Amino acid sequence: MTATVSAPTVETREQQLVSPVRRGHRSWSWLSVLGGTAAIGAHGALYGSWFVDDAAITFAYSRSIAEGLGPVVQPGAQPVEGFSNPTWTVLLSCGRLLGLFDRGELFGVPDYVLFPKGLALLCIVGMLAVCHGVAHRVTQHAWLVTLAVGGMLAVIPSFVIWCFSGLENSLYTLIIVGLAALLWHASLDGRLLSTKVAVVAGLLAAAAALTRPEGLIYGGAYPLAMLVQLRRSELAAAVRGTALSVAAFALPVGAYVSWRYLEFGRLLSNPSVAKAQDVPELSDLLRPTELIGYAGPLVVLAAAMIVGMALGRSMAWKPGLACLLVPLLLAVVAYAVLQPDWMAQYRFATPIWALGSLVVVLSAVEVFSQGRHRTVLALGLLAAIVPSAHAFRAHAREFRAVPNISMCYVADRLGRVPNAYADILGASDASILIPDLGGSAMTSKLRLIDMGGLVEPKIADFMNSGDMAGMRDWVFAEVKPTFIHSRSIWGGYNGISSDPRMRDYVQIYRYELPGPPAGDWVRRDALHGEGTLRELREYAESVVAEVDRKDAAGDWPRRHCGPTLRPGQSEVGQA
Repeated sequence: MTATVSAPTVETREQQLVSPVRRGHRSWSWLSVLGGTAAIGAHGALYGSWFVDDAAITFAYSRSIAEGLGPVVQPGAQPVEGFSNPTWTVLLSCGRLLGLFDRGELFGVPDYVLFPKGLALLCIVGMLAVCHGVAHRVTQHAWLVTLAVGGMLAVIPSFVIWCFSGLENSLYTLIIVGLAALLWHASLDGRLLSTKVAVVAGLLAAAAALTRPEGLIYGGAYPLAMLVQLRRSELAAAVRGTALSVAAFALPVGAYVSWRYLEFGRLLSNPSVAKAQDVPELSDLLRPTELIGYAGPLVVLAAAMIVGMALGRSMAWKPGLACLLVPLLLAVVAYAVLQPDWMAQYRFATPIWALGSLVVVLSAVEVFSQGRHRTVLALGLLAAIVPSAHAFRAHAREFRAVPNISMCYVADRLGRVPNAYADILGASDASILIPDLGGSAMTSKLRLIDMGGLVEPKIADFMNSGDMAGMRDWVFAEVKPTFIHSRSIWGGYNGISSDPRMRDYVQIYRYELPGPPAGDWVRRDALHGEGTLRELREYAESVVAEVDRKDAAGDWPRRHCGPTLRPGQSEVGQA
């Protein structure tokens, strides 16, 4: 029978749904939220001060915006929307304006480390508080549910790593969990048709869309939740609510896209253009199976069985569970259609872990509270969890030992080192073509040319169309960078380091690797004789080799890179 959207009777609510948390339980409530946050934060501490380099692109834009320079990656650069997370960028800009970010040290820790990680912790507190609010509708022991959700998330490296990566994952997931909770409460209270719920759902979906590009998909969360519970007699009201929700979603998103087009002449952000998101194929729908392999087939099967058993029972909060499943399924679809990401540990899956954990724990409350064979079920679940826990531990150790390219490595290798090159050369207006831009944008005094196209519209267009020959022509005929840095993966992709026109450049530092030439080059006509070239090479041999050696081992990738990050720094290896 189709579930109704109308309000349940007072008797049904009182008998089958738990009332809000009593005052005596509030301390347990907050302790469960803080305990779950502490467990997640303790796992995050394993990765030290590591930030993925892409996060520092947002840091650089936040600095420029706060300084009144507009959306530029460095002073003097052309305005380009090289970020795809406007809400996170705004939060970091506000932190800088308040003196909390990119200013110096707080309690002996650089604030460029402390503030983003602190924001992530606050988002996790909010996320678990929302989960507790959901749980107290179905159990007097909501604090246990909250601890269970926090504990599950704390052992998933994918969730923890990307929440504390400096990127927007924690904020994005908080917004989506908040949207799911809104639909849950509205469903149980019979308020899905209300104007307030429709508008707030649309605004939360808009916030998700302005935090991550694929967040656009959550514009469909409210209409789908309505569809799941719709009755024919409520069709007119449902159409009205859907129209209100879509309008609330479209207005802020449309306003931002209009500003983007007027400011940059593009309908998509520059990173979206560079990444050339294609229309998904049927085979892409199998991509979420990667997450099953990551989490463990047994535990995923057990979780699916628990949710299925809960849905198969007659319970007052089944409509709410269906509403929670809507954004979870949308998160899975978003993961499936996105271009595969080069970063490890499934960066785009963060909302799936959070919503999935909440749905599974809530379903387990129902199954274990009324099941006949609870002992057998518990033992089976434990048997499924053990191998996944072992695998998660291995994933965490692997990433801790070799994390994705760190902001501090790039700040040193492609920011401070080229600054020293320019000092040796005596060049005040030097430029450099590089594939990694985050840390370098925070420390470089050179004009940066982004080989990856994230902040360079011309290269983004070349990458979008697959015109690598056109890119090379533009680089060598028009840009003529003073320095070029290339590594094998990029040399094989764009062919720049193998181009015959590299004869106009002299290699400063060489990586002895198979494949296309890799290392650092300087334009021949920028040199002032053999003495300058010799000095550049001597510096590179003594400094670059040491930076690369340290970054490949030990805790070096997890360090911070000095009290501040400022353009013109040339002292590498700060910590």
